[in-house]
Amino acid sequence: MIKNYILALVFVLFCQISFGQSNYSVSPIPFQQFTATLPVQGTQDDINSNVIQLPFNFDFYGVTYNQIVVSTNGYIDFRTTTANQFSPWSFNQVIPDANFPVKNSILGCYHDMYDNNGQGYISYGIYGTAPYRKFVVVFNNNAHFNCSTTAHSTFQMILYESKSIIDVQLIDKQICSTWNSGNAVTGLINLAGTTAITAPGRNTGAWIAYHEGWRFARSGYTVGDYQYVKCDGNSDGIEDFNLQVVQNDLAPSATLPLTFYATLTDLQTQSNPISGLTYTNLTSPQTIYTMMNGMVKSIVLTVIDCSIDLDTDTVATGLEDPNNDTNLANDDTDMDGLPNYLDNDDDGDLVLTSVEYVFTTKNASILMDTDNDGKPNYLDNDDDGDGVLTFMEDYNGDGNPANDDTNSNGVADYIDPFNILATDSNSIENSIKLFPNPVSEMLNIENTSNYYVSNVSIYSISGALVKEINSQNSIQTISVSELQTGLYFVKIQVNDEVKNFKFIKK
Repeated sequence: MIKNYILALVFVLFCQISFGQSNYSVSPIPFQQFTATLPVQGTQDDINSNVIQLPFNFDFYGVTYNQIVVSTNGYIDFRTTTANQFSPWSFNQVIPDANFPVKNSILGCYHDMYDNNGQGYISYGIYGTAPYRKFVVVFNNNAHFNCSTTAHSTFQMILYESKSIIDVQLIDKQICSTWNSGNAVTGLINLAGTTAITAPGRNTGAWIAYHEGWRFARSGYTVGDYQYVKCDGNSDGIEDFNLQVVQNDLAPSATLPLTFYATLTDLQTQSNPISGLTYTNLTSPQTIYTMMNGMVKSIVLTVIDCSIDLDTDTVATGLEDPNNDTNLANDDTDMDGLPNYLDNDDDGDLVLTSVEYVFTTKNASILMDTDNDGKPNYLDNDDDGDGVLTFMEDYNGDGNPANDDTNSNGVADYIDPFNILATDSNSIENSIKLFPNPVSEMLNIENTSNYYVSNVSIYSISGALVKEINSQNSIQTISVSELQTGLYFVKIQVNDEVKNFKFIKK
């Protein structure tokens, strides 16, 4: 019996390591800038830096690292053997590619830079409190090789402790088309070069970017199987955990309640089960165990100091429990894998929570609810209730809906239900139609305008980018057969305008 439990646990761990560690996805996030004051040492042209010690362990493609090097050409390399070595600058491969010259790296914005005019700098810094710190690498105003007076790049890479999340903020990436074809890439690549992912439209090629944010994350990645995070009421690191909350999350329809054990040995021997549905942790974090469908399930109990605003979104950490079940870790409004108390964009609408949370009057701060639907803006992905998701109201395409005011009335479109693009008066929008709708296989674009449809992006109801098509010829059809049944939103770029549509995949 004991041997079978051990084999089951080993199998679970093997599956997590072998199959669950490389499935990165990429999604847009709000534009945000960090500051960093520690200079990266060894920043000569085409050179990797000295080894830099990370303040925490970081999992990248299933391998844990605590050291990195930083290339002057815009990437973080987890191969510390490349420290102080040559950093390749020439490339033309679209990743993944085993022949790509850089491997096992976060390509914040990999391109040939040469700060020969001394106007730029590379630095790093640390934000937050363990176990939710952020490690930030900043490239500020670094000149491009061969275009030192005409092209510069500013961007940042942010690594999240405990979550294996990587953010890239492309603040102002310009282009030097006369050198290496202007090639640049933003994404991740593994040690063999055979697995990689890039931000949409940001694979190897000549492109510019301004105020763009991207998040690379692994679906379901977490430390432990189930997380239960509580506020520390008296700063002693000890709290009473309601195991009914775990039961409700893990097995809500089970006919028999789960049985919990304080140690793996107790579970294996089926002895000393936890009595009742209240358990007081001994340490923080502490792991307890249960058995589900014949497999071991670990539950990590963590007590945190809620006086610290861990995601710096201005919402008190203790208030980031919308379902009011005392577990901060199971509240994820936008279903992006990052619980609200660690997410600075709780509803995933590309507007920072701190912008949407409250507005201040002379005497008080009032919770913002633009459409009066009972759901505050910071938890509402359609703030003005016009049927267009907030992130779709980014009509200028810069990744920030807060600066779009198409009818020039002083009210941003995402909180203005009467903006001009929400009406039928726009001639180009009336010239573009999608059919059939609902659709099962092929979505057709009827375009009676005089402009090409050059880019199509399809988003799920939760705001996740599920498909993107770019073409030098006008796009007329889109295969959607691989999409799951449901409602989707479509961004269509026509000339210099972006139009939004909906369709149902049946």
